[in-house]
Amino acid sequence: MRLRKHPKSPKQKGNAWFFLIFLAGFLIASYPLVSQYYYRIEANHQVQEFDQSVSQLDKKDIERRLTLARAFNATLKPMNFSDPFSKKEKEEGVKAYAQMLQVKEKIGYVEIPRIQQSIPIYAGTSDEVLQKGAGHLEGTSLPVGGESTHTVISAHRGLPTAKLFRQLNKLKSGDIFYIHVLDQVLAYQVQKSQVVEPSNFDPILIQKGKDLTTLLTCTPYMINSHRLLVQGKRIPYQAPIRERAIQVQEAKRYYSYLLIAAALVIALLLWIIRKQWRSLKALTSTEKETHA
Repeated sequence: MRLRKHPKSPKQKGNAWFFLIFLAGFLIASYPLVSQYYYRIEANHQVQEFDQSVSQLDKKDIERRLTLARAFNATLKPMNFSDPFSKKEKEEGVKAYAQMLQVKEKIGYVEIPRIQQSIPIYAGTSDEVLQKGAGHLEGTSLPVGGESTHTVISAHRGLPTAKLFRQLNKLKSGDIFYIHVLDQVLAYQVQKSQVVEPSNFDPILIQKGKDLTTLLTCTPYMINSHRLLVQGKRIPYQAPIRERAIQVQEAKRYYSYLLIAAALVIALLLWIIRKQWRSLKALTSTEKETHA
């Protein structure tokens, strides 16, 4: 005897709609987290690729590149500053701009342990560049350090797919961040943060005798009417043991939250599936008894 198919009860339809709405909501809510996790993996891959490519460069080539970058920086200093570079070296440095530092399109990367970010740095601050990572603000010193230099690294406050400088405001006086360029690692200690109008360039000007780097982003988040500047002064580089420890601790906390959330979602899905299965089993049993 063939069993007739009965239309689903209102309760079954309600459960099905609840499941679909929950699934859609979960996918929408988890997209930023998943995409940011993917970007973190991709950014780490870019960083590793950069380090590996640099390790294959000849020492003489590295020194030549650094010399050109320093010559470029010398052209940015006020005219009353003396420097050891010839006019020819300066002209070559200006012509090359950041090309002498580029390795696999990147000129380096900025590592910020406080906010657990390692972001590739590209030449310029075009929209295309800022969609990929951080950009070196053209017209400021190239990130090779030295007296009377001031490098500015800019990035978005955040993208749907990446945090970038979203938590830049969490950096405190005394925190350390690192600029990796060729085989150099430059350490900078945060000395101040400030919010300025977009037209105020005074805080990013070169200061005689100082070696500075400023991290720049828009603020407030999603409004972007002003600029947040986090300025660091150069300090001797030491193996960042403490900062690594902070980064590892924060990463463990982040992934523990992710695992807990995933476990809760899986448990809820299993509960819904089990409930649907029991309802279907009960309905089938009732139909068999009715037509027996």
